[in-house]
Amino acid sequence: MASTYKNISFEIRDKIGIIKLNRPKLLNSWDDAVVADMVGAFRELDEHPHTVFTVLTGEGRFFSAGADVRGKGKECLTSSTAGIPSLPAEATAAETKLFFMNKFSTTVELFRSMIDHKKVFVLAMNGPAVGGGAAWFNGIADIVLAASNTYIQIPFSSLGLVPEYGSANTFAQSMGVRRANDLLMFGRKCPVEELQACGLVNRVFPVDGFQEHVGKFLEEQLAANDGKSMMEVKRLQNAPLRSDRLLAVYEATHALAERFVDGTPYERFRARREQLIAASKKREGKPKASL
Repeated sequence: MASTYKNISFEIRDKIGIIKLNRPKLLNSWDDAVVADMVGAFRELDEHPHTVFTVLTGEGRFFSAGADVRGKGKECLTSSTAGIPSLPAEATAAETKLFFMNKFSTTVELFRSMIDHKKVFVLAMNGPAVGGGAAWFNGIADIVLAASNTYIQIPFSSLGLVPEYGSANTFAQSMGVRRANDLLMFGRKCPVEELQACGLVNRVFPVDGFQEHVGKFLEEQLAANDGKSMMEVKRLQNAPLRSDRLLAVYEATHALAERFVDGTPYERFRARREQLIAASKKREGKPKASL
C-alpha cells in the first residue's frame, strides 16, 4: 500500500502495518506535522480489518532524536529558547498555561490513540533514541525490538522539563520505579544490554539488516500463533492499565505546561544555547589539517 502521509512512511505487508519516521537527516526528529501523521497512521491501522502487528520504526542510523527544536533557519542558535514557542512578555500565567496545553493537544491525542490501539504495538528501535524519541514509546509498546547499537537518553531534568505524556508511569510499569527514576531523573545514557536486562527491550537484533530481522521475527510469530489470540493477550494485559495511563498523560501535560509558566525551561535552553555557540566557535577556531 502506497503511503498517503507527507512526513512518515506507511506500509501494510499482509498482517503487518509499518509506520516509519522518515527524516534521517534530522535524526528522525519530529514537529507537529509528523505527530499529526502518526495520529492518522495509528488510527488507520487500528481500523484495518486484517493487520495484527503495528510496527513503529525509523529510517537511517537513529530511531529518533525526539522533538525538532531547530526553529526556523538558525533560530536554535540565535533564540534564547532554542526553538521553544514564545509568548508576549505581558502574557499572564493563565494565558501561558492555556497556550502550552493547546500546543500539546495533538500529542495527547497520539498517546490516547496508542493507549487504545487494538493491534499489537511493536516498537522497532533501529538505533539510538534521545528525549521524546526515548521516552514516548518504550513504555507504551507491547513488544520492543532493538538494534544492537541502540541506547536511550532522556535529559528532561537537565532542560527543566518533566517526563512527557505519562512516561514516568509507563517506565515504572515496564522496568520498576527505581530503575525508571534513575533514567528519568538523571538523564544518563542507557545501553541496549541494560535495557534488555531490565525488561524494557524484548529482543536485540544486529544493526545490519535490522528491518529484515524484525520482519522475519514477526512473520514467524504470525505463522506460529493465532493473530486474534495475540491481540486478546494485549487487550487483557492493557485493559486494567488504561485509566491510569490516560490520567498519567494528562498529569504530565499539566506538569509540563506549568514548567513553562514558571520559566525554568527557557533558562535551561538559554544555557544550552550558549554551550552550543561556544562549542561551535571552538570548532571553527581550530586550524585545519594541511595536506
